[in-house]
Amino acid sequence: MSDTSPQATPRIDVTEVGDALLGRWKAERLESRALAADPRLHTIPGQSMAEHRERVMEQLGILVENGAIQRAFPASVGGADNHGGNVAAFQELVLADPSLQIKGGVQWGLFGSAILHLGNPEHHAKWLPDIISLKLPGAFAMTEIGHGSDVASIGTTATYDPETEEFEIHTPFAGAWKEFLGNAALHGQAAVVFAQLITGGVNHGVHAFFVPIRTPAGDMLPGVGSMDDGVKGGLNGIDNGRLHFTHVRVPRTNLLNRYGDVAPDGTYTSPIESPGRRFFTMIGTLVQGRVSLDGAAVRAMQAALAIAIKYGSERRQFPGASGRETVLLDYGQHQRRLMPRLAQSYAMAFADERLLTVFDEVFSGARDTEENREDLETLAASFKPLSTWAALDTLQEAREACGGAGFIAKNRFTGLRADLDIYVTFEGDNNVLLQLVGKRLLKDYAAQFAGGDKAALAKAAATQLGDRVSRFGLRQLGQSIADLGSVARSVDSLRAPEAQRALLADRVETMVAEVAAALRDAGRGIAREDKRARALAQEDAFNAQQHKLIAAARAHAELLQWEAFTEALEGIKDPGSKQVLTWLRDLFGLGLIEENASWYLIAGRISGQRAEAVTAYVDRLIGRLRGHALDLVEAFGFTPELLRAEISTGIEAERQAEAQAYVEAEQEAGRWPIHEKVLRQQGKAAPSTERVAG
Repeated sequence: MSDTSPQATPRIDVTEVGDALLGRWKAERLESRALAADPRLHTIPGQSMAEHRERVMEQLGILVENGAIQRAFPASVGGADNHGGNVAAFQELVLADPSLQIKGGVQWGLFGSAILHLGNPEHHAKWLPDIISLKLPGAFAMTEIGHGSDVASIGTTATYDPETEEFEIHTPFAGAWKEFLGNAALHGQAAVVFAQLITGGVNHGVHAFFVPIRTPAGDMLPGVGSMDDGVKGGLNGIDNGRLHFTHVRVPRTNLLNRYGDVAPDGTYTSPIESPGRRFFTMIGTLVQGRVSLDGAAVRAMQAALAIAIKYGSERRQFPGASGRETVLLDYGQHQRRLMPRLAQSYAMAFADERLLTVFDEVFSGARDTEENREDLETLAASFKPLSTWAALDTLQEAREACGGAGFIAKNRFTGLRADLDIYVTFEGDNNVLLQLVGKRLLKDYAAQFAGGDKAALAKAAATQLGDRVSRFGLRQLGQSIADLGSVARSVDSLRAPEAQRALLADRVETMVAEVAAALRDAGRGIAREDKRARALAQEDAFNAQQHKLIAAARAHAELLQWEAFTEALEGIKDPGSKQVLTWLRDLFGLGLIEENASWYLIAGRISGQRAEAVTAYVDRLIGRLRGHALDLVEAFGFTPELLRAEISTGIEAERQAEAQAYVEAEQEAGRWPIHEKVLRQQGKAAPSTERVAG
């Protein structure tokens, strides 16, 4: 527990902070970690692809035996209707073997989840029990060679034949082949195939179909072709491959028809009239993949930091003034490499908890509103890019911070880095996802001016004049140094959470407003009736602003992460823990301002002096937090069985102690040689080693 006396140095209560990080689904996370500690589920470095694939398939069976995957499915098929707990537990499996985690995600989080959320009760009763038990392994056939993130434009067709009451699934050209599908190369016996539904000569857009692809013995069914993707850059325990279909017929009832159905005579009906809204509603039910990857990336990031900080607290290099070599983590640059990333990992962990809460509200039905679904999609598209990019960045920096030891496979960095590389482009390419977020921000921005609202227009005019009032309700606090007096006072003002939030929010709003203004001006001077020319002008303008829009979306996600960290602080009761975590939150927030100092300077939000003061204070925060680094990673709660990195076991401390004991013993015994430099400093000549001629 922390010493709360005024004179005491604050310390964190590792248990309380650990509980805050585990969050609402602590029990499910701990159950999953206990399972992830089982050696049968662990990666074997250097294992061949064929062996790894079979091992991972066996590992899925172990998950089934331990009741680890039923949580999200309905009670009617043996599940627990625990959507948030299911994803929380799934995120922890990255600590065992990312291939296991992702292959399990394919089987139950994609294949099974698509049937659960897009199918009807008859579909559930027919297929889900065998999917849950692994009797029916399956693939999720959405992505195509020619269309990755652009699902709406896929080329595979499902044409209805009313005479036989069947759909004909067909890939008419090579670009329509389904690609990168887990379970497609070897193990899948069926697939949920996404295709353009055509009936009566009308294309009703993308729908999902249950399509058998193999016999239980592994033989391809007629009209279905498969190709193995072979060795990948990581995740080689998963049998990724391609699927293609040549006039494959499936019963009409194999259409997963929750959002669109076809009657025996070919008549199409849907509870959602708008084709666009229908498509996004169907795709939105599959958002749990992004939610899962967000938390899994954070967990990998935390593991890397735990290993690197433990090692950096023991490994010594280069003699200091004390005469003994210096611990790596005592070097300022080493702290600069790791401590801001530690702050970032906390912010992302708390943000993931917020995302998971919204996800559970929607999928449990507790708050399944259109507004909450839209917020869920936006949050998932905001956080998944930032956490997966941060995981790769942290794994690489932590690897380098551990030198050659970090490059040895048994110390986990290289394997996790290779496996998580694909996280940034599956379940949605990160840049595409942030573009979706940017479009949502533009939509919200435009809504302020709906109906020519005079107050909103006046607000926009004030914005252009610089007398800003943030749309988030906070006065813009990025005054010049002259407004606040001394450099010290300016930094003091930024310690206030209101000031940090104001600067972060101001950047988001200003960037969105600039993009909106550029898009608004597109097409000026073109006749209104020339719709094609105006559309081309709008498209060119959007492409010109795309980079800025994605940057604004990223800034928005960072603001949300800062808010999640700040909100989590309110639940911390122990004074020492609250103080240390406040410093860590400030390091995250001011680190973002420092990282984007050029924007704040160009936009006139801060002066050069103030930017320098921010950097100086960030350095002070890093130095202040150095003594808490081990406690902060201890709060992650990772046991040696979960980290499985030799350099995090204390072995380096043992080596250093052995070396120090040897030196001290030799010195005490008078056997330790005097270094030549010492003799020279004493003005004595070193004994000659030249031979004397006889």
